[in-house]
Amino acid sequence: MTIDIDYINPVIAGLEEAFTTQLGCRIERLGLGLMENNQALHPVSGIIGISGRAVGTIVLSMSVSVAVKAAATMLMDAELNDVNDDVMDAVGEITNIVCGGAKAKLAQYSLNITLPNVLYGENCRLHFPQNSHPIMIPFKCEWGQLALQIGFTFPGGAK
Repeated sequence: MTIDIDYINPVIAGLEEAFTTQLGCRIERLGLGLMENNQALHPVSGIIGISGRAVGTIVLSMSVSVAVKAAATMLMDAELNDVNDDVMDAVGEITNIVCGGAKAKLAQYSLNITLPNVLYGENCRLHFPQNSHPIMIPFKCEWGQLALQIGFTFPGGAK
């Protein structure tokens, strides 16, 4: 089983671009690996579904510190210090920005993306399509840890 990097690299680029451009925060990729279970890697996760030539799920999972600092930066609210509705909304918007940027780079694949959902809590269980082999791509930044968790399948074998 291989993951098609043509689908993954635009998501990574979208994340790097969103953090650098929108949030003024450089992120550093720490590696790549297969997920051992379907749990979110961090407590705050923005989730978007993908359909079209590929079907799957993209999760942007963040530590509380990253989620709060990203929201505070977006909202220009230095008073934010814990996860609240504003932070959850900001994580959803960041996830939308990341996946929207990736979708633009994947236009030739005719993909559709859902509106983001945001989960908050330890060990949240994620859903990926059956027969997908989700990967995790951990990152770090000055605010803490974050990760992409991505799982795709290709209906009918079409890529």
